[in-house]
Amino acid sequence: MLLLSDPPPDRHTLAEDVQGMLIGCTLVALSIQFLRASELITGQVAGLSLVLAYPTGWSFGVVFFVLNLPFYVLAIRQMGWRFTVKNFIAVTTMSVMAELMPFVVEVQPLHPAVGAALFGLCAGMGLLGLFRHGASLGGVGIVALWLQDTRGIKAGNTQLIFDLGVFTLALFLFPWEKVMWSLLGAVILNAIITINHRRDRYIAKP
Repeated sequence: MLLLSDPPPDRHTLAEDVQGMLIGCTLVALSIQFLRASELITGQVAGLSLVLAYPTGWSFGVVFFVLNLPFYVLAIRQMGWRFTVKNFIAVTTMSVMAELMPFVVEVQPLHPAVGAALFGLCAGMGLLGLFRHGASLGGVGIVALWLQDTRGIKAGNTQLIFDLGVFTLALFLFPWEKVMWSLLGAVILNAIITINHRRDRYIAKP
């Protein structure tokens, strides 16, 4: 017998959203420490920003901000202000945590394989928690959630396709070994999202 044979599609309460988003942001911030300790790169809009900033000399922060603008326009028009505000809060919270975490958590240098796996696991579970509470970390995550909700395309698959493009560009700028290990982390991350983020299994409204 199913424990939730006919679960009600209720919204999360404010307290549930706060704890869910805090846990999600903490896990993603921790995953960044594993990424740094193994000297790997990442995908998504952050990875694309790095790839564009590296040869041009442009500021990473400026490129990241500009590339995210179209995604926020999409979020407002297609997903609503509630979703957009949650994204802004999640991005800000995770960014602050990622900057402060090295002061309280010290991660020794890691083999790229270990770093990629730990990054993928923590970031995947963190993003899954954010997705289930109607938030993401901006950028491609917004498109991925929108396509899954409106077209039935798995969010993890959308993110992985984008990441493959980013890492292909990265091959022209970074050692191929670093790019391949980094891609492993992205595959693990997006596999977790693809397998676990399903509306037919988890239907609480964001």
